[in-house]
Amino acid sequence: MVTNDLNPSHKHFRIGLKNAPAGSPWQNTGMRVLIAGATGAIGKPLLSCLDDAGHELFALVRSHKAAGMREPARAHEVIADALDAASVLEVVQHTKPDVIVNELTSLPKHYTTEEMKASAARDKELRVTGNANLLAAARAANCRCYVLQSSAFWYAPGPGLADETVSFAFDASPGIAAGCRTYAGLEAAAQESGLQAVLLRYGFFYGPGTWFSREGDVGDQVRRREVPVIGKGEGIWNWVHIEDAAAATCAALTADPGVYNVVDDQPIGQSVWLPAFAKFVGAPEPPTIAEDEALRNSGADSVYYATRLRGASNQKAKRKLAFRPRRLEWLGV
Repeated sequence: MVTNDLNPSHKHFRIGLKNAPAGSPWQNTGMRVLIAGATGAIGKPLLSCLDDAGHELFALVRSHKAAGMREPARAHEVIADALDAASVLEVVQHTKPDVIVNELTSLPKHYTTEEMKASAARDKELRVTGNANLLAAARAANCRCYVLQSSAFWYAPGPGLADETVSFAFDASPGIAAGCRTYAGLEAAAQESGLQAVLLRYGFFYGPGTWFSREGDVGDQVRRREVPVIGKGEGIWNWVHIEDAAAATCAALTADPGVYNVVDDQPIGQSVWLPAFAKFVGAPEPPTIAEDEALRNSGADSVYYATRLRGASNQKAKRKLAFRPRRLEWLGV
C-alpha cells in the first residue's frame, strides 16, 4: 500500500517539491527515483547522493519507519512488500518513477558462514521475486530506466582482471556457484525486460555501516582472531567504499544500458588485505590455517573466497560513469 507520505498533511511531505520557485531548495530539478532496499547498507549514502543531485526520492520500505531508515529531507517513504506483486505495482503506478533502483537484499547482521547459509534462501527469494515484481511494475508504469545491484566478486578464474564480458564462476564451490546462477538470472531478467537496464556489479562494500569497518561485524571478528588467512590467501578481493558505490549508482541513472564493474583500483589478495585490515581495526596479526583445515571448519565457500576469487577491472565504469574510487583505506596503515 501507499502511505500518506504523499499527503500534504503528513510530516514527511515537503510542500511544493514540483512547483517551488526557481532557486528554492525544494525545487525538483531531477528525476523521480524509487529505491527498493533503501534500508540496506547502501541506502543512507545512496539516498543522500541522489538528494544532493536534486532528484525526487521514494524509498520503498516494508513498514512505516522501518528499522535503520534514515531518509534525507526530500525522501518520501512508501510502503510495499517487495514479495507482493500487487503492492509493488500499486506503489509504482502511484509514484510514477522515471527510474527504479533495485538494492534489495536480506543479509544477516553477522557475517559468518552459519548466518550467511541461514539467510541464503530468504535473500534469494527477495532478490528473485522482488526483481520480477519491480520489473513487471516498471513496465506497466512505463518507467524509463532500471538499475540493478549485482556482483563483481564472482568472476570465473582466469588471467588478469576480469572485465564485464567475463562469465560468472558457475563451476565454483556450491554456495558461490548458486549465487552466480542467481545473479545471472537477475541480470538476464533485467536485460530482457525492454527497459533501459543498468547492471552495477559492486565489489565488497566497506566503510560506515558495513561489515568491513572498525565498528562492523568483521572488524569485531578480526579482533577476536576468528578470521584466518587460508592457505596462501591468493584469492583477489574487489572492494568499493560504500559512498563511492552510491556515487556510481547516482551516475547510473543517466548511463548507457549495460554492465559496469563498480570496484576500486586495487583488487587485492586475502593474504595482503586481511593483515592490513587487522592493523587498521587494532587487532593482532590474523592466524594462518591450511586449506584442508579451513575446508573442515568452515566449508568450501570460505576456502574459495580466500584462495580463488578473481579481480575485476573498473575501466568501463571510470570511462562511462566518471567513477573515481578512493584508495582502500586500510592499505599502508
